[in-house]
Amino acid sequence: MSVENITETAQYLTFRLEEEVFALDITQVREVLDFTTITKVPRTPEFMRGVINLRGSVVPVVDMRLKFGMSRTEQTLNTCIIIVEINIDGDRLILGALADSVQEVIELGPGQIEPAPRIGTRLDTEFIKGMGKRDEEFIIILDIDRIFSMDELASVGVAEAC
Repeated sequence: MSVENITETAQYLTFRLEEEVFALDITQVREVLDFTTITKVPRTPEFMRGVINLRGSVVPVVDMRLKFGMSRTEQTLNTCIIIVEINIDGDRLILGALADSVQEVIELGPGQIEPAPRIGTRLDTEFIKGMGKRDEEFIIILDIDRIFSMDELASVGVAEAC
């Protein structure tokens, strides 16, 4: 989904990775958990931190900082796991996204969202729905469905686990 497809006000969950503020469409967020023990799974990519037990279900946890080429997320009092529902090739998958902290739920209208810049950002812009503007701050609105490929998730067993 590109910024042209955003035609009405929507709610977004904002969170921090290093000094940057990111946002996810609230309709894809199931819940936010305090940091918990993550069990490492051997022979998985570095960004795949492991799995957690979520009410009897195995949920893979991805370090979003590593996925975006930043340094590894270190546990602090604010570190959390955002449980998201993603759709890839028609399959619904549940993932945990490790973040430095969750900020708040905000509303942004179409007039507050601009297309992602072609240069000058740390992310490949295909993952970005748009750049939200709130006061003087930019918020990077992620398209969580485009961050991971089916091949990438299948290689770590996510597609089969969910």
